[in-house]
Amino acid sequence: MTRSMVFIPILLAATAACKESSKSPGSTAPAGTPASTEPAKTPETPAAGGDLEGQVSIIAWPGYIERGETDKAYDWVTQFEKDTGCKVNVKTAATSDEMVALMNQGGHDLVTASGDASLRLIQGGKVQPVDLARIPSFQGVDDRLKNAPWYTVEGKAYGVPYQWGPNVLMYNTKVFKEAPTSWAVVFEEQKLGDGKSNKGRVQAYDGPIYVADAALYLMKKRPELGITDPYELNEEQYKATLEVLSNQRKLTHRYWHDATVQMNDFKNDGVVASSSWGYMVNALIAEKQPIASTIPAEGSTGWADTTMLHSEAKNVNCAYKWMEWSLDPKLQISLSEWFGSAPVVPAACKEKAPKGTDACKINGFDRFDKVHFWRTPTSECKAGNCIPYSRWVTDYVAIMGR
Repeated sequence: MTRSMVFIPILLAATAACKESSKSPGSTAPAGTPASTEPAKTPETPAAGGDLEGQVSIIAWPGYIERGETDKAYDWVTQFEKDTGCKVNVKTAATSDEMVALMNQGGHDLVTASGDASLRLIQGGKVQPVDLARIPSFQGVDDRLKNAPWYTVEGKAYGVPYQWGPNVLMYNTKVFKEAPTSWAVVFEEQKLGDGKSNKGRVQAYDGPIYVADAALYLMKKRPELGITDPYELNEEQYKATLEVLSNQRKLTHRYWHDATVQMNDFKNDGVVASSSWGYMVNALIAEKQPIASTIPAEGSTGWADTTMLHSEAKNVNCAYKWMEWSLDPKLQISLSEWFGSAPVVPAACKEKAPKGTDACKINGFDRFDKVHFWRTPTSECKAGNCIPYSRWVTDYVAIMGR
């Protein structure tokens, strides 16, 4: 039911990135991403009108598009199909790299892309600008998400927001009598509240985008480095960040990608602190485990997902119907409660969640300003020359493999 129930080894992403770099001398962009930061030419947005095609194909994170098969309380597909006659076909993807690969292959209409994939899709010409006039509910989207840089390029929106969430610090309340105030508990060896070392008792995320978490930690830990954006690192800043991650390797019990495995490690293997998502926190609390979460003083990274339209989508009219439907406040609060994420429509917080929880409060709707949202690192950045994502992939894989 999570973003990572089916994991594609990140080594495949590294290999793809290296292959792409070798195709164009001097290019350091990952697979599916041109060296230029300008979006590739895409077809004009189709005009409104025409018959509904009878289906729509969506690449989505597991648990993002539910029809009540797992829990009857969560179903936002059945009514859509009845109202429109558009059958919803879902292909789940476990990682952003897998989503990019699937979009490159073609054959799908929409994708729920996180910020570390959306710009790659725009730059690779795999998604097209959407006509917001065909999505009236966009007017109700959170102002904090309108024109966000991970899906808006040169004033054009390449999709509509779907959900967002912070990467929180999940911890064991029996070990931590008070919430940890720093990410240092997972990055530096130290004694915890029970007097024991954190060595072998913490986890790290096994995606290259986790490099940004270490950079975010260094923004406060070592201000002399001058890091102002965890996704824009020069050579010196990047070297210091890799050093943090190398040292963390000695502490790490596991690099997590599967939510069920992470939860089992907290329940059975003595893990007491890790970056995590609201889904796992909520699930463990529901099992009456001694678990809580916090956003430390350094803030956090996070994900904001966008429903994007493939540049060669065949079922454009049904796709637009889905994008409009996806912004319905009742759908948004249902998804928020189910997935442990935050809605992109503020009106959703006034709706009653299917099981009555205060999903907006629980899942951090008010934490937005503390989140540094995922986006694809590029060599061209405001700071000048920065380390591109392809190097993040290669170097992080090397650290995990030690």
